[in-house]
Amino acid sequence: MAAIHITDIESAINWWRDRSPSPDGITACPQVLALAEVYALLVYYHESDCDEASMPGNAREAWLQWYATTPDAPCIAICSTSQGDDICKGCGRTFDEVQLWTEMSPAEKRVTWRRITMEGTAWRFNRYAERAQSTSSGESPAA
Repeated sequence: MAAIHITDIESAINWWRDRSPSPDGITACPQVLALAEVYALLVYYHESDCDEASMPGNAREAWLQWYATTPDAPCIAICSTSQGDDICKGCGRTFDEVQLWTEMSPAEKRVTWRRITMEGTAWRFNRYAERAQSTSSGESPAA
């Protein structure tokens, strides 16, 4: 099982806070409370991620609902792995990540997203950024 990074937990918390704001500035919705408990434990134990298998069910469900709002694949329709590259110049994924993407768990996909985002070397992050933006939003990429 893959690990869910603390930044994803934080993003999910903020998404839920926007979706279900506190009525009084003090109370939080059940999803925020579940995710906040995981977040607090990560901070307390100085951990950067939690194992998706050991995450409490209510927190995992809240995280998965946030995850469903994120772009699935980093593909920008320029795949150099089909040309023999070990790492795709377009999206930054390895050949195996491209081939096994549909079999990966949400947390495994987020691990890959985090790595390629931190590296920032794929074309999706520089010369084809606007193309990546359109494919992430579900539009067809421009030719």
